[in-house]
Amino acid sequence: MTFLDRPVQIIAVPLDLGAARRGTDGGPSALRIAGLGPALRALGYTTLLERDIEVPARETRNQGRQGMRFRDEILLVCRSLHATCRDALASGHFPLILGGDHSIAIGSVSATQRHFHQRRESIGLIWVDAHGDLNTPGNSPSGNIHGMPLAHLLGRGDEAFTALAGDAGPLDPSRVVLIGLRQLDPGERALIRELGLTVFTMRDIDELGMGEVSRRALAIAGEGTAGIHLSFDVDACDPAVIPGSGTLVPGGISFREAHLLLEHCADSGRLLAMDVVELNPFLDRANVSAERTVALIRSALGERIL
Repeated sequence: MTFLDRPVQIIAVPLDLGAARRGTDGGPSALRIAGLGPALRALGYTTLLERDIEVPARETRNQGRQGMRFRDEILLVCRSLHATCRDALASGHFPLILGGDHSIAIGSVSATQRHFHQRRESIGLIWVDAHGDLNTPGNSPSGNIHGMPLAHLLGRGDEAFTALAGDAGPLDPSRVVLIGLRQLDPGERALIRELGLTVFTMRDIDELGMGEVSRRALAIAGEGTAGIHLSFDVDACDPAVIPGSGTLVPGGISFREAHLLLEHCADSGRLLAMDVVELNPFLDRANVSAERTVALIRSALGERIL
């Protein structure tokens, strides 16, 4: 089955409770204004009526416990997203999840995992990010949950979040690949070593080239699995490419390198679902980051130069 045989279900999650800086709640709107829907239809996709996950306003809530700021609200959002993604997968649709901050991946990735576990299959995960997102409530320097989603998907952290995976349990660390890392906390380094996660830092990309990195990543995440969930944080790109994010780290992936990675993902035919997170239009310049992100999504879904 090719991508063109699967309708795209766009799911918007306007959440910024997991981040320190406000504004990622505007990410889905910025991508819509940048023409995401028409761009996908121009590729030949059927796009379904878009879904919006309800998110509580920060101003109406207290941040709660120090180790996990806005824990209860984010859990509610992740549960709702989880159910919506599972419904989309069960209907044979391709979930395209628009964040929002990266904490939403606890809901989306666990949904893909549970769906295929019910079919007695496992999934791989490619996590494209400047950061590891491997902190836990016990060691997070900030208490911001957008720095914790991958740890929870690997079974470390708050039990209410890890329970979203259900009987599928934690992700298999041997089928998880991180790409673009260049800023890690000490606890994240320790967990990477403990679990033996495959990580391609910016140095690896410089030395190997993005073509080789993407080939290796797809082979590792895809081996023996039903396919791959791709979780793409726009801050993986260099700030000169995507200035509209609140977690910028210099020295990131170039625009052409990002396209190549996503073109390889499309060529593989193995993508099961995709997150696009951490776009902050309030920090952008004339929506250029959203427009470039739409171009990258087009590459992930099969647009070719020729």
